[in-house]
Formats: sequence, structure tokens, C-alpha cells
Amino acid sequence: MGNMELAGLSFVVLLALIFLRIPIGLAMLVVGIGGTVIVTDSWIPILAQMKSLTYETFSSYSLSIVPLFLLMGQFATRSGMSRGLFRAAAAMVGHRRGGIAMASVAGCAGFGAICGSSLATAATMAQVALPEMRRYGYNGALSTACLAAGGTLGILIPPSFVLVIYAILAEQNIAKLFAAAFVPGILAAIGYVITIALFMRFDPDAAKPAEKATGRERIEAMLEVWPVVLIFLLVVGGIYLGWFTPTEGAAVGTAGTGLVAFFRGQLGWKSLGECILATAVSSGMIFFIVFGAGVFNSFLAFTQMPQTMAEWVGNAGYSPWLVLVGILLTYLVFGCVMDSVSMILLTVPIFFPIVMTLDFGLSPEETAIWFGVLVLIVVEVGLITPPVGMNLFIINSMAPDVPLTQTYKGVIFFVLSDLIRVAILAAFPAITLAVLWI
Repeated sequence: MGNMELAGLSFVVLLALIFLRIPIGLAMLVVGIGGTVIVTDSWIPILAQMKSLTYETFSSYSLSIVPLFLLMGQFATRSGMSRGLFRAAAAMVGHRRGGIAMASVAGCAGFGAICGSSLATAATMAQVALPEMRRYGYNGALSTACLAAGGTLGILIPPSFVLVIYAILAEQNIAKLFAAAFVPGILAAIGYVITIALFMRFDPDAAKPAEKATGRERIEAMLEVWPVVLIFLLVVGGIYLGWFTPTEGAAVGTAGTGLVAFFRGQLGWKSLGECILATAVSSGMIFFIVFGAGVFNSFLAFTQMPQTMAEWVGNAGYSPWLVLVGILLTYLVFGCVMDSVSMILLTVPIFFPIVMTLDFGLSPEETAIWFGVLVLIVVEVGLITPPVGMNLFIINSMAPDVPLTQTYKGVIFFVLSDLIRVAILAAFPAITLAVLWI
């Protein structure tokens, strides 16, 4: 068996292990070790690699941003910011048809700006918004689907630790990636709001409008969200303006969010320990996936699969746009069975060299950043794509009275919105890159 055939077989084995519910980090580690031993016909290369790769992975300064953003999300959840964001949005649009669902999306967008985790955003906003939507008679399909879709804004609107991992793999500037993801993130929120409006037009009985808030209530609700705005501007603005590095920005944001939670009386010694423990567990899981992906990608490098595929695509004469569509469709399929971090770690080392050989009329840096944002978006779509979208299960576990099939039916409208957005951003790279040209 040749190296290319062995590399192809390794993906089949990897997917089989995932279907058998083997943790994906462990699955990539096992397949990577086995594949390297077969290719090199020796245990020496993999043993030598383990000696250095372990330290390089877990001592990476760039990756230290991940636990910081996760801890910031934990503090934000404790501080009650999600409730304030939802109340502010509901005060502005709750009286409209589907207004509470729209407020949920707006709340997810605001919370995503200080959280960076899709699953945490979906779960946190569901605790706040689901009772209100039940109160106003929202049907199960709309209420669960809008929260599952809104949760994806957690990894799309900066700061996003998934973008950080892409930046490390593609060796790109984290601040520029954050800036480039901002407009697509806003477009995602707008697209979801339009989707809810269309849903209500076709099914007017899906929900009842809430009472219209008074001017005083709106002002009070908006004043409640000032910490979120301040922290977002400080972190993302400070990184983009060069006041501090992304890691320093994550530390500043974490400290600021922790102080808000403390002064609101939501962060004592016990809750602080719980936040740190939850962050450690999540960080350990992510770092182990990074380590497993490093071993697996090293095996692929031994087979020279990425370089061979890049050369083959470059010499085949295919249209760059056709190749890009094929890659994005592959991400959509993978999103049905894999989580976002695993997809990024597994596929970027293969697809990135291919994309960089294609001519889209952009500079190499612009191509890398534009492709990174597109990857982030299709990974986000995978989180709500049946049958195994992670956000769907998170929301459904919090609304056990809603059959999963209803959530599936409702989320299809949001998936269509995402696909339209992907098509627009792929066809018009300037929408993503305009912030970098200012």
C-alpha cells in the first residue's frame, strides 16, 4: 500500500473510531501513532516526536489564550451578563412578532462578544430566554432552533478561540482575523433575525408578541449592558489597535469580566473555584485534541499527502472557485459528525496548502484570512446541522418537552440562512476583508 492510500485509509479508520464514540483526541493520537510506525517501519520517529511535541503543545504561549477566553466565558456566565443582554434586546424588539426570539439572537451576539464558545453561549442564553418564550407561547421548533443558531455566534463574533487555533495552524495574525470576522458575525445575526421574521410571516401562530416596554424601561435595560460593551471594546479594540497582544487582551478581558461578576456579588471563593475547575476541564479536553491532531498531522506529513494534493490540484487546471466549493462542502459534511475544534485541527493542515496555491485575485495574506473566516462560518453551520449538530443537543437537553424532530425542522430555516451567507461571503471577499483595508 502506497503512502497516499495509507493516508486515505487513516481517515476511514479515524471516522470509524469516532462513530464508536472514542474521544476524538484519542482517536487521532492512536491513528497518528499507528500510521507513523507503518510509514517509517520504526518506533524511533514517533518516540522522538513524543519527546518534543508534548512540551511544544502544552507550553505554547499562543495557545494560552484558549483557557483565558474560556475562563472569561465562565465569569460572564456567573455575572448575569446574559440576562442583562436579553432584557435589553427584549425591551427594544420584544413587542414585535417573533420579538423574543429576535432578542435571544441579539443576546447571543452580545454574549458571544465576551464568551468565545458556541456551546456556552447557547446553553447560557437558553437558561434566560426559554422561560420567556414559553411564557409567550412560542412553539418548540422556533424557540429551540433560534437559540441553537444564535449560539453559533459565540465562535463567530470575536473573540473566538477557534479563530486563534486557525491562526496558529495557518501562521496568521490573530488581530487581523478577529477584525475580519466582525462583519460576517454581524451579518449572521441579521440573517437570523430576518429568518425569524420570515418564520413568523409563514406561521403567525408560532408566537405571541410581548408587552411593549416603556421608554424608561428601555433606558434602564440598556444601561445594564454597559460592562459588556466596555469589555468588548477594550479587548477587541485594544488588540486591533496594538495596545496589547491577543494573549494580553484575553487576560484583560478575563480580569474585567471577573471584576464585574465580583462586584455584582456573583463570584465568591466557591464559585471562583468552580469556574477555574470548569475551565481546566475544557482546556484539558481542547489541549488533548490539539496534541492528538499534532501527532495525526505529523503522520500525514510523513505520507506527504498535503503537499501531493496541493500539487495535484494546482496541476489539474480546476477552477479555484470549484475547488473552494468542494472544500466548503466537505466541511459541511464533517460538521455533521465532528466538533469545531477537531474539524479545524484535522482539516486545515490539508486544505490550507491547497487553497494557497489557488488564484482568487488576492494577496497570500488576504487569501489566508478570507479562507479562515469562511472555514469558521461553515464550521459554525456544522454545529446546527442535523443529525449530530452539537448545539441542537445542548438546547434540546434544556427543553426536554420539545421533540428533537421539531428542533430539526425549525433549524433548517437557519441553516439555509447560513448557506446564503456563505455564498455571499465566498463570492465577495471584499465584505470580509474591507476592515483590513481601512
